[in-house]
Amino acid sequence: MDRPEGCPFDPPRELAELRSRAPIARMRYPDGHLGWLATGHSAVRSILADPRFSSRYELMHYPFADLGMAELPAAPDGDLTGIDAPEHTRYRRQLAGRFTVRRMRLLTERIEEITTEHLDAMERGGPGADLVESFAQPVPAQVICELLGVPYAEREIFRRHAADLSGIDATVEDQMAAMEALTGYIRGLVTAKRAAPTDDLLSDLIAESDLTDDELSGVGGFLLGAGLDTTANMLAHGTFALLSNAEQLAALRAEPELADQAVEELLRYLSIAHTGLRAALEDVELEGAVIRAGETVTLSVQAANRDPERFPDPDTLDVRRRATGHLSFGHGIHQCLGQQLARVEMRVALPALLARFPGLRLAVPADEVPLRAGLDVYGVHRLPVTW
Repeated sequence: MDRPEGCPFDPPRELAELRSRAPIARMRYPDGHLGWLATGHSAVRSILADPRFSSRYELMHYPFADLGMAELPAAPDGDLTGIDAPEHTRYRRQLAGRFTVRRMRLLTERIEEITTEHLDAMERGGPGADLVESFAQPVPAQVICELLGVPYAEREIFRRHAADLSGIDATVEDQMAAMEALTGYIRGLVTAKRAAPTDDLLSDLIAESDLTDDELSGVGGFLLGAGLDTTANMLAHGTFALLSNAEQLAALRAEPELADQAVEELLRYLSIAHTGLRAALEDVELEGAVIRAGETVTLSVQAANRDPERFPDPDTLDVRRRATGHLSFGHGIHQCLGQQLARVEMRVALPALLARFPGLRLAVPADEVPLRAGLDVYGVHRLPVTW
């Protein structure tokens, strides 16, 4: 988990060393389980696409610090990442059509307006701001609020609970309490919209799906958890990476049309959702290894996205690279449902930020930026900038 000193954008060096020896290696888990670690791009991609590997949490062993529990609990209602087909298929079928490329592009104008509002506020209050607090968190938070239909007057409550999920001093207990508070809030929102529907995603699902209120509440919480923290950290950490790489920043400023490629490259290069898990349902032979039924495989997305077999010169940030095939949104049936929304938000927000503040720069030395080390989603807690 430890990043190389002075290299806040690079995966732990040990992962590359392991990958160079074998794309799948044996790994001892904190609870004593003898499972596997996959670091090669081909291996990780194959496992993500293979139905012989389960996404059910209760079948897995946790690869990080011991959680103090004998086993992981089953996924709650509405959590698409922790279930398999056919249950996963039922949820996905009712949600996928609402996150198509076309539908997300229709949101572009509204995302541009939201981005401009927050840039205006930054400019009025500056120069000098914490980019996380003033821009990277509130932009996707407002987008998801409008998508779910959170009333304007209640958005501060919603934002506060969401911020508690990833606060710099948040304990596991704090995060669980914040998630419980958000789920409770969304449950109340579902009840209100069943009585008085509005023009939003939750109201549409109530009217058109067979999901129960518990499932709808879970789906709302899932969409929040899957989309808010990840997009916020991509905006902040992506900006940090560009401000730390003058050549790439200059290229993107000079050629705004590179935005689409730059977003995909930042997704690959940073790999903030860095680690996944699967459990073998039967014996599987892959890349010279035999993974036995019941064994857990940890998937190092960050190592796979830096695999020189797939991406030449992978440790270099290159906004002109066509980084197709990266695994930052996963692969297979569990590929990120909201990936098109995340792309639109980043393609709008990053160029707009750079255009508004041509002199944007870090306000502190790079090694003083507090990193989200040890968390499931990597990034920065704060990003002090000035212009």
